[in-house]
Amino acid sequence: VQVAESGGGSVQAGGSLRLSCKADRYPSSTYCMAWFRQTPGQEREEVAMINDNDYRRYVDSVKGRFTISKDNARTTVFLQMNDLKPEDTSVYYCAVTWRSMARAACATYSYWGQGTQVTVSP
Repeated sequence: VQVAESGGGSVQAGGSLRLSCKADRYPSSTYCMAWFRQTPGQEREEVAMINDNDYRRYVDSVKGRFTISKDNARTTVFLQMNDLKPEDTSVYYCAVTWRSMARAACATYSYWGQGTQVTVSP
């Protein structure tokens, strides 16, 4: 599975960006797609995820500001980021993996994009 992100950039605090992630296919009929972010010296953090049933979850710091969605026909997941803050500055990565039907979320991801930089200035 090939994954490619787009949509990063630079904005001022309070602004918005929309990230897109295109997968060439879904790894299985049950899957997770997620956005992670990582800044130098910090651990990678799952920001938001969505599964094939449209179950969503978000890290607390972005709840109410970020929205994850997907377009099944285009095997694409989006991350709408509103009210951006300087602490949201990071490289954002998209990831995809197959999902066990026993769980709504996925613990590890098999397929990753190259990342896209998001920079929020004060």
